[in-house]
Amino acid sequence: MTLPSLANLRQACVTPHVAQKSRRSAIDGRTTRHKGYDLSLKHRKRIEEAFGWAKTVGHMAQTVYRGVERVRSRFIPTMAANNLARLPRLLAA
Repeated sequence: MTLPSLANLRQACVTPHVAQKSRRSAIDGRTTRHKGYDLSLKHRKRIEEAFGWAKTVGHMAQTVYRGVERVRSRFIPTMAANNLARLPRLLAA
């Protein structure tokens, strides 16, 4: 899986960023004033929710498996279970 290019992110009106700290942040108003920054925060939150679910409910915080293939074989069904858990809420909307 490859990361999206900067051109693709700009085309989608998403501004890549680091999280803004409440005190003495490296991110100032020049970055946070754009609508792309807000879109990026919303996308990031939605993505992080799935990984948080996998860590807490899916027991992926400390996997007992070693090796990329074995961890992947556990991670894919965990994320499929996440999708099944989200399905009723998605269908209700």
